[in-house]
Amino acid sequence: MTLHVLREARDDRPPIVLLHGFPLDHRMWAATAAELVGSHEVLAADVPGAAGPDAGRGEPSLDTAADRLAAALADRGVDRAVVVGLSMGGYVALALAERHPALVAALGLVDTKSTADTEEARAHRLRVADEAERTGTVEPVRAMATSLVGESTRAAQPEVSDQLAQWIEEQTPAGVAWAQRAMAARPDRTDVLAAFTGPVTVVVGDEDTVTPVAAAEHMVAASPAAQLVVVPHSGHMSAVEQPAAVAAALSDLAQRAGSA
Repeated sequence: MTLHVLREARDDRPPIVLLHGFPLDHRMWAATAAELVGSHEVLAADVPGAAGPDAGRGEPSLDTAADRLAAALADRGVDRAVVVGLSMGGYVALALAERHPALVAALGLVDTKSTADTEEARAHRLRVADEAERTGTVEPVRAMATSLVGESTRAAQPEVSDQLAQWIEEQTPAGVAWAQRAMAARPDRTDVLAAFTGPVTVVVGDEDTVTPVAAAEHMVAASPAAQLVVVPHSGHMSAVEQPAAVAAALSDLAQRAGSA
């Protein structure tokens, strides 16, 4: 798994590790990373479904993605990190907390959920995966450039959807299929969140229709140490739509992790 350094370390505090959503890659975190307060190193990972030479290789599994992330961090000498995931990245973050709990100092769960897919949602993912492979294009997910953002963003920041469209176009059909199948196979990890004792921040856009506020409230209710941040005027891509607000929430999380 590739780790990108978005900010160099300024001290020996645990780094902040950012995990992207679908169908995107680490670049979606650039604006948020630039707004983070503090001296932590900031790393952004590309999961196996993201654009790159390894896109879509291997058995589709978020568990595998979590294991590869743990190995990549170990190669950098990282044994504790503030782990933040948006949407699919949140699923990987929870898998990491289950499989490598000692590594996770704090959890940031952004526009995501801890529950598994419904049968209907799972079937849809598998159809999209098959269609991406059949057509050899990203056509099945192109419409997500507009559907993932909130109504306010579509009206006031049309350039956000344009940027998402460009990033989506640069993904690979194999990577799209890998990620959809991996997400379809994930289990409910609400119990993992409930067992996690470190600081947790749950962030959700108030216009998120993919993983809505109710899904965020479910995670906060399950966690013994969670704080809820609702981002105004934002949909499912809050870190791209309102990066300053998301960065403020994550900066606070990193500070809480340092004092825990």
